[in-house]
Amino acid sequence: MVNADPMTALTNSTVIAVIVTYHPTEVTARLLGTLAQQCARVLVVDNGSAATELAQLRTAAQELDTASDIEFLELAENTGIAHAQNVGIQRAIELGATHVLLSDQDSAPAPDMVAQLLPSVADPQVGAAGPYIAENKPGGDELVYVSRKWGPRRASSTELATPEVTAAFLLASGCLIPVPVLQIVGLMNEGYFIDHVDLEWGLRARRAGYRLVVNTRAILHHSLGDSTVHLPGRPQPVHVHSPIRCYYLARNTIHLIRSGLLSRNWALGYVLWLGKYVAFNALLADQRSARSKYLVQGIADGVRGRFGPVGQAN
Repeated sequence: MVNADPMTALTNSTVIAVIVTYHPTEVTARLLGTLAQQCARVLVVDNGSAATELAQLRTAAQELDTASDIEFLELAENTGIAHAQNVGIQRAIELGATHVLLSDQDSAPAPDMVAQLLPSVADPQVGAAGPYIAENKPGGDELVYVSRKWGPRRASSTELATPEVTAAFLLASGCLIPVPVLQIVGLMNEGYFIDHVDLEWGLRARRAGYRLVVNTRAILHHSLGDSTVHLPGRPQPVHVHSPIRCYYLARNTIHLIRSGLLSRNWALGYVLWLGKYVAFNALLADQRSARSKYLVQGIADGVRGRFGPVGQAN
């Protein structure tokens, strides 16, 4: 657990990182070097980026001392984050991984993040461990979610002051999952495409009897959403995504509510959340016309039980 020697746990494990990229930047190039020093191998699953973008990332990887530990898996188009993660997970298992570390392309893990996380998943009752995520943008806050009566909520400062926090779910970036857990819980739900993928997997893991934990000694800086705004009377910032994400968040929230994975209180809490989300994006955010269009389409497809990418949902 958290008092175990991190280096001993690291020596006895084979951690393979899976980074999903889509229009990668120089931040992604730095991430490759950081994770290649902490993991046995790094798999870059590219979701249809431009050839020039991917070539630049390959060049950056080749310049690293750890270049031989980085493998690129190129997908011809944007297949969604869940499918790309599954491609990487399956390749990691083929390569003999004992643990898979998921990462977004814009994350900045501490040099010892993986070593700190490994002791947390030494407990067979722990299905996955995540880091203490601090948002690297103005107005950001800690992205650690715990269970409350009406659904996941941000952890309190008191909870974050403890070595380990039992989480409601874990954000995908920085999430360390033992391979045996993946074999029991299953892979990511590709029908969701993007948004709530990590939440849905976490709910399945908890239903299977596993705990999800955040090790507050493992640090990761990350960005969630395109920007943040503060509303009067609300202490936490509101994350503002691009208009098309309104489709996936609305649709997939309805899928979650209908999935049977939520308690009655959590289902009601997400109904309320969806109402507030629709009101904010349709009335207060920028590009309201485009957002409203995607919200209507997302709600309709959620009610109809459609999955997959927008425009191709079935």
